[in-house]
Amino acid sequence: MSGRRREKAVAVFLLGLLLFNPPLLSMVEGQVPLSGIPLIYLYLFACWALLILLSWLVAKGDFAE
Repeated sequence: MSGRRREKAVAVFLLGLLLFNPPLLSMVEGQVPLSGIPLIYLYLFACWALLILLSWLVAKGDFAE
């Protein structure tokens, strides 16, 4: 893995740590459900999908070359 790609992988990891940090999770925990789905579930799955997409782009090598 090249140095630049390794830096991007670490950045995606740190973004994941930030997104799943308890202070950010507590901001959406008590919110009103959207279409009957609690907002915390939407937040968790959206962040999870974003991290998977970014990881795939970094591994593929097409992410901000």
